[in-house]
Amino acid sequence: MNKKMKKWKEKFVNQMKKIRTEHLVKKFVKNNLLFLTFVLTCLLNSTLLRFFTMPTIENYLSFKPILADLGVVILLGSFAYLFKNKNRFTYLLVLNIFFTLICIINSIYYTFYTSFASASMLSLAQFIAPVGDAVVENVLQLKDLVYVIGPLILVFVHFKLKKRHYYRIEDTKNERKKKSLHGVITAVIILACFTLSLSSLEVGRFIKQWNREYIVMRFGIYLYQLNDVFVSLQPKINSIFGYDQAKKNFEEYFENNKKEHESNKYTGIFEGKNVIVIHGESIQDIALFRTFNGQEVTPNINRLAKEGMFFENYFSEVSVGTSSDTELTFNTSLMPTKSGTAFVSYFDRVYNSIPKYFKEKGYYTFSMHANNADFWNRRAMHNSLGYDKFYSKETYEVKEEDVIGLGLSDKSFFAQSVEKIKKIKEEKGTPFYGLLISLTNHTPFSDVEKYDPFDVSIKETVTKEDGTTEEVIHPYMEGTKLGNYFKSLHYADAALGEFLSALDENGLLENTVFILYGDHDARLPKSDYIRLNNYDTATDSVKDSSDPTYQEYNSYHYELDRKVPFIIWTKDNLVSGRVSDTMGMIDAMPTLGNMFGFENPYALGHDIFSIKDNNVVVFPNGNWVSNKVYYNSQKGEYMSLKDEEVISEDYIEQNNEYAEKLLDVSNDIIVFDLLNKNKEKEEKK
Repeated sequence: MNKKMKKWKEKFVNQMKKIRTEHLVKKFVKNNLLFLTFVLTCLLNSTLLRFFTMPTIENYLSFKPILADLGVVILLGSFAYLFKNKNRFTYLLVLNIFFTLICIINSIYYTFYTSFASASMLSLAQFIAPVGDAVVENVLQLKDLVYVIGPLILVFVHFKLKKRHYYRIEDTKNERKKKSLHGVITAVIILACFTLSLSSLEVGRFIKQWNREYIVMRFGIYLYQLNDVFVSLQPKINSIFGYDQAKKNFEEYFENNKKEHESNKYTGIFEGKNVIVIHGESIQDIALFRTFNGQEVTPNINRLAKEGMFFENYFSEVSVGTSSDTELTFNTSLMPTKSGTAFVSYFDRVYNSIPKYFKEKGYYTFSMHANNADFWNRRAMHNSLGYDKFYSKETYEVKEEDVIGLGLSDKSFFAQSVEKIKKIKEEKGTPFYGLLISLTNHTPFSDVEKYDPFDVSIKETVTKEDGTTEEVIHPYMEGTKLGNYFKSLHYADAALGEFLSALDENGLLENTVFILYGDHDARLPKSDYIRLNNYDTATDSVKDSSDPTYQEYNSYHYELDRKVPFIIWTKDNLVSGRVSDTMGMIDAMPTLGNMFGFENPYALGHDIFSIKDNNVVVFPNGNWVSNKVYYNSQKGEYMSLKDEEVISEDYIEQNNEYAEKLLDVSNDIIVFDLLNKNKEKEEKK
């Protein structure tokens, strides 16, 4: 009997404890409902952002970023308890909206750049307005607005609580401090647990912040953004305090990577010749040699590629500066800066550039672009790069009927440019080096009615039962963003063809090297590429992945398809053929330098004809590609490009180390103006 009583007593006590615990939990939830709503909605938004931008199993199952985001949200939200009831909601709402904006901005930014936004972009805000329509039309999606639900739920809960007179009971000042302190302690414990779970590799990458996708996947969006603010200010701090270490790393890098000039069959082949370079807006290899109903998308570029030298595995290496980053890398063989963009933040540095080397050889150098001279701060930066003159929008006649997209159409731009080049040749009497930056083929590719007619449907002749035939039209790429891109590029290609004809008619192709490169990819949705490769005419839709003819198209294929063309052409066919070795924008300067007879000792790229298949192209986010492998540093995964070859871990690790050092030294060269300091040192000797 005693044993039974004891058992019942224990059972009763345990039940009472359970009831008391449940009561305390319910009481806590009831008394902190607004705060808990704030925490949960902010956490939900950050989790959705990660899931939408990086839909991988690793990301779905990762608990670390949830822990990090939770700690940050609770920490900042806890200060709401210091306010009286009437102001507490206002504080939480403002903070909730702030976190929501972080998610929305990063969601939009990721769609366009496949990376996360940086505080350093604030300095670039003036350059976003002119392409605002492009962002809305070509990038903004429904998923980018789903985060607005967070603040709306918070407002809804607030008014529900207000109706129930939830705010009538006011906490004392001491009670408010106590609640706030409890929240801060909870947040600290959560963040401490999170910190203890980190590996040294994760901590190292967080501090350097050059692989944003990796950081968000492990540290969450809020902690990433807080750290990014510090990292964005770091260049200003480092330029004062970090010079000695940067200089040491710079000297060690070039001491360990000395390049002995190797002559090859292309050495000096173009010395003394005029140069015309076309910076082709958003031209991608995927459009080259592509036909619709027997019509080529880019017949003129195709001709240049067939007749001249075509580098078929050439990659752009841009960051947030897009076109301006390409100009920097092409002209200086340096990578974009980790924070902001060199054209805006570091235009006053000394650069070893292609125009400067041509000036040393007696050339007249110029650049032409029918856009505002201050867009991407080109007016100042083109002077720093060594152009004798920049022909900007103010030097062109811009008629309303000649405007397409962001400004003067390519056809009008090239036609007017021919006259300017003629005048330069007549007046200067020296060889010239000229860069022409096109504009029409810029996102959002929406002025379809102004482009030359080009059909991206599929037309087929069908025989009917009675023996007669009829033409059936399948929409295919009509109405898609990629389809409109093909239409836009067809127009840009036609403008290029007219330009070449006008140059030839005026004798400007004689003794001239014509160079064309695409500045970066068109930032189009992967779904359009899947449709391009897997269109079913029978259903006017994308084939099911179970279809035996379905072509797999994953994120690796998408990233590799972002290649851009690089073509060197002369009227007398001095060079020709395809170069298949992997090459980046950073390799253009050393390759051209070998051909024209100049050398930049601080170029970070390579002459492709010297390095050949040993080249490794590094991207600003830490990814890299070689002839053997495409490596994604965010995922820590790679795709072999040669099925028969076994890739060793040593090969991956060696190239990861190379990529990290290259990005570091390139950034230091620009931020600390090391080329200028080094030049001053050499002049004193």
